[in-house]
Amino acid sequence: MVVGCALVTIGLMLLQAGRLVTGGVAGVALLLHYVIPLPVGLLLAIANLPFLLLAARTMGREFTIKSCTLNLALAGLSAIAPSMMTIARVHPAFAALVGGSTIGMGVLALARHQAGVGGFGIVALWLYRSRGLNAGRTQMTLDAGVLALSALIVPWERLGWSILSAIALNGVMLVWHRPGRYTGY
Repeated sequence: MVVGCALVTIGLMLLQAGRLVTGGVAGVALLLHYVIPLPVGLLLAIANLPFLLLAARTMGREFTIKSCTLNLALAGLSAIAPSMMTIARVHPAFAALVGGSTIGMGVLALARHQAGVGGFGIVALWLYRSRGLNAGRTQMTLDAGVLALSALIVPWERLGWSILSAIALNGVMLVWHRPGRYTGY
């Protein structure tokens, strides 16, 4: 789970350095960060509170405890990571593809160990468990709304790269989060 948390943090740092957003609550946290000067991880933890309540009601105690712990770890790691690593310049294409894919791999690693970053991931995992809906497709559908909202804040050029980041993130989930694939629990 430590690796999953680190991958999500690094992916968020790449997107932030490229002034991009992505889908899901991570995209909402990045959008808020561009307006409110608070760490992305803290904003992510705050935005995830309602989804963690959903997890408590639908996903079970172990999943909820792991997810709450991960949110605290992400908030902390996102706060201290910039003092340990600086991304001075990144092309938006690289930020979109590598940042989105890295977040996707982190989310996948966490999901395989019965934990979630929160937000739409919890909704996607719940729908996967309860209805058999593909988590990647579900997440991509929900992400479209966040990206539409991003059009109000993010310049059009960055919005295009941001859409690519969401496609990269969800592509990882779509390809590798399926029934019958390995589970780490």
